[in-house]
Amino acid sequence: MLNISHNKLNQKVDIHQFKSSQDIFNKTYYKQFNKFLLTMAIIIIIVVFLPWTQNITGQGQVTTLKPNQRPQTIQSQIPGRIEEWFVQEGDYVNQGDTILRISEVKSDYFDDKLVERTNDQIEAKSSSVEAYKGKVQALNRQVSALLNEQKLKIQQTQNKLIQSRLKVKSDSINLEASKTNITIAERQFNRIQTLQNEGLKAVKDVEEKRLKLQETQAKLISLENKYLASKNEAINAHIELSRTRASYADKISKAQSDMYTAQSSGYDVKAQVTKLENAYTNYKKRYSLLYITAPQSGYINKALRGGIGETFKEGERLVGIMPSQYDLAVETYVKPIDLPLLHIGEKVRVQFDGWPAIVFSGWPNVSYGTYGAKIVAIENFISDNGKYRILLAPDAADYKWPDAIRIGSGARTFALLEDVPIWFELWRQINSFPPNYYQPQKNNKPDLKAKK
Repeated sequence: MLNISHNKLNQKVDIHQFKSSQDIFNKTYYKQFNKFLLTMAIIIIIVVFLPWTQNITGQGQVTTLKPNQRPQTIQSQIPGRIEEWFVQEGDYVNQGDTILRISEVKSDYFDDKLVERTNDQIEAKSSSVEAYKGKVQALNRQVSALLNEQKLKIQQTQNKLIQSRLKVKSDSINLEASKTNITIAERQFNRIQTLQNEGLKAVKDVEEKRLKLQETQAKLISLENKYLASKNEAINAHIELSRTRASYADKISKAQSDMYTAQSSGYDVKAQVTKLENAYTNYKKRYSLLYITAPQSGYINKALRGGIGETFKEGERLVGIMPSQYDLAVETYVKPIDLPLLHIGEKVRVQFDGWPAIVFSGWPNVSYGTYGAKIVAIENFISDNGKYRILLAPDAADYKWPDAIRIGSGARTFALLEDVPIWFELWRQINSFPPNYYQPQKNNKPDLKAKK
């Protein structure tokens, strides 16, 4: 049957005369199969030349557009002990509503009247500040009085010194006049004595001149003593002036020293008052922190610390809250090789987990169940998963995102790039080449407003 023998049977026997051979060799099914193959080949050739939109796929999750709209946890700024809960999981709370009450665990704040007693200390220290101010004012008045008294006393002493100097000058003139008188008296005595020796004058006249000479000499000695006494008085007046200045300088310095000491003590007490006021404000603020309130309106998700009497440290998470008002967004992650192809404002298609969709990533117009988005932020630093984070916001020109979507659900994204033939995309995928690099077209029209 295989026709491998030299004695070929098909040359001796005509197999077409048999009915089974006729049924087999006269069948036409292979002709239809050939037509099918030809048709498929034509279709494939047509398809590979159809346009295909290059895209970048990514996996992400639903989040919020603004950071303050995302789910958050509420922490306590101070360590404490849970005393009372005012909410339960799932409750809606307004901003400022009390969630739970805590109590202090540090012994420094156990006193219930700590704020009042601190305020009493502030009032007492403030009174001390006022007392020191009054003391400073009294010492200042004392210094002013001493300065005025010093001025008058110095003027008095200076006048006395001037009088002493004038008296010295007067006694000096009298002394010089007395010296002149004694010279005249000596001449007269010598002249009268010569005349007496010549017999022209009597002895009585000589004795009168001698007496007058002696009186003049005695007056000269008296004037000399008076002159020296006047000089001593001038010296004493000068010494008294110096002593007055030194004495009042010492009194004024002591009063000023007391005034500066009072000022220093007043400043010290004022610093203590400021420190107490700071402590008072801190105590009041700490007292207000004993009530944990909602930072914004939203829903209580989960109590992370439960029970009554449980203690915690500062900064520990106590309860989670989900804001009631938020703008949906999608955060997706792309490979570093695809990052240069993404730009702010570009269109992206989003498929949400749990939402039925028929996706043709290269033909967005025939996809069903996907929603439009646009890129609003591109992270500049790589994430822990080795990819870059892209934030997407709803596209106002496309269909509205479903209201049933919740924050945290998964999402798949398709960033649309350039249109290329399918054969080019297949060739690129087989060779693991990146999509075509491009830059978005910018409006090059001149800005008329800027020219104005």
